[in-house]
Amino acid sequence: MEKILVVGGAGYIGSHMSKALIAAGKDLLVLDNLSTGYRELISGGTFIHGDLGDSVLLDRIFKDHNISAVMHFAGFSLAGESIRQPLKYYHNNITETLAIIKTMVRHSVLRFIFSSTAAVYGEPEKIPIQEDHPCRPTNPYGTSKLCIEQVLADCDRAHGLKSVCLRYFNAAGADSCGMIGEMHDPETHLIPLVLKCALAQKPIEIFGTDYATPDGTCIRDYVHVADLAQAHLLALEALLGGSGSRTYNLGIGYGYSVRQVIDLAGNVTGIEIPTIDKHRRPGDPAILVADSGRIRRELNWAPLYEDLEKIIASAWNWHSRRAELRRVDAADIAGGSYPGKTLP
Repeated sequence: MEKILVVGGAGYIGSHMSKALIAAGKDLLVLDNLSTGYRELISGGTFIHGDLGDSVLLDRIFKDHNISAVMHFAGFSLAGESIRQPLKYYHNNITETLAIIKTMVRHSVLRFIFSSTAAVYGEPEKIPIQEDHPCRPTNPYGTSKLCIEQVLADCDRAHGLKSVCLRYFNAAGADSCGMIGEMHDPETHLIPLVLKCALAQKPIEIFGTDYATPDGTCIRDYVHVADLAQAHLLALEALLGGSGSRTYNLGIGYGYSVRQVIDLAGNVTGIEIPTIDKHRRPGDPAILVADSGRIRRELNWAPLYEDLEKIIASAWNWHSRRAELRRVDAADIAGGSYPGKTLP
């Protein structure tokens, strides 16, 4: 049984990956400092609380465990925040990630799957975006991810470190069980923001209504988190089987506008969600849609969730369940009886 180290396995995508690895019969080892992740989201395996950049801890982990491959989900991922705090992003996404890459090379663990981003492309020249599109990131987040992609390419040539870089477009949705899902603080992703507005019965802000799109709002490519996990699993099996380094886009291949997302969320929830039109945010391209033909052809990736309404419904199952548990907790506290639920 292969032992897989998942760095950042208590976060949104990492927790779904952890569940998929357990279902696939892998021996799971999760390293997370819980700065943005939650212990309760990890489905099983061995959990280690610690920092990615702790070289002493990393050496001990690699000495104590026969690790077959590493999956990296520990990057900071807020583009706007990266502009305001570039050093935070360069330290975590580059310096800390270099620590584990150096440890892997030192211990001859030479299979790495990297959670990258469509932000490496910057402002697109053509749609849909293929992997050979020029990479000109417009924020430190994208720059930091592109830097690690280059590091991995160099380490392949110098040390034989084989890697798969997966460039996500817009990850969305939640596991069908309703027990794990998206939980960011602050939340910046459109679908959870819209669903939270539905729960709170308040309007959602639309940033930009004058783009060159059919309804004037931005268009994005949404891919379900379970389909992301399946893509990582296919990439892992390819590396374990001896394949070389590759880079893949992860998206469905067509997009939905902000207004379409809001309308579909209204259909799913049965709640009318009012909107407030705001000015554009700097750096938001009008359209971001992936060409995911390469991973479909080479790894036979076949997403199960290509209907955005189904993606939103899975997220609604998660968010509405959490809201109900919070209401029960509040009632228990008011009544003097608190059962101590662990769901955050």
